Amino acid sequence: MNIRSLTRGDGVVIGAAVLLFIASFLDTFDGSGDDVPTAWDDLGLLMSMYVGGIIGAALIVLARALPQPRKVVGLDLGQLGVALTVFAAWTAFWTIIDPLGAFSDTFGSADVERGAGIILGFIATLVLAGGAVATALVPALQAALIPAPKPPAPLPYGAQPPGGYGYPGAQQQQPSPFAGPPQQQGQQPGQPPFAGGQPAPAQQPPAADFSPFWFAVPVPRPLYAEDGAPMPIAELAPGTWYLAVEQGAQGLVAQTQDGRRGVLRDASGIQRG
Repeated sequence: MNIRSLTRGDGVVIGAAVLLFIASFLDTFDGSGDDVPTAWDDLGLLMSMYVGGIIGAALIVLARALPQPRKVVGLDLGQLGVALTVFAAWTAFWTIIDPLGAFSDTFGSADVERGAGIILGFIATLVLAGGAVATALVPALQAALIPAPKPPAPLPYGAQPPGGYGYPGAQQQQPSPFAGPPQQQGQQPGQPPFAGGQPAPAQQPPAADFSPFWFAVPVPRPLYAEDGAPMPIAELAPGTWYLAVEQGAQGLVAQTQDGRRGVLRDASGIQRG
């Protein structure tokens, strides 16, 4: 699970679910006496409005955090979660109109004031359903909930990069620009290079002037093998910095944290570090 893939809309959903859970322990309505019920005294109200909304929020967050989409009875987890939040808001609307509900036989049919549990629960379900639906429609809610870490600062000239992922040539020893040419096999010290032998072929210049750079994707993007296979080998998640190593014919060649290389065919909207 990648929590960096959560959006601001998911943060609204999480906050509303916490508020809804708190509201379930408050009084359903203001009545006389000490025996005033809460949502936990009415199983139908508890499961349809409170627990249903909380489960919907959990499914939305889980669907966003999983690297691959999951389905239940043919429905995407996120879509099922949105449906549950809308159902919870619909139940809360009719419950606040008739707060007595199943308790009308016990407390009579007299007018009562809505309790804190109903009012707070109604507000929480409205925010919950609104955040779940609006996340796919409002660009501001699609921004990352946890900002992506900043890419490492560029190294000063002449400094050697530390070993590890993310630095081109980290496993190789870079020669000093002021050192002489490497000594060939069988060459005596002080002997001019290539003496008594064939000169080494000149190095071919790179195919393109490309400098590796860090980048992050705005939404999950598949990473395909460099041989052009149709099935992706990995998925790049938002909130994580990846290293672009070269520009290939099929797209941007990127390297994952575990060292795998692949082609990012859709590089639109990426954030360069």
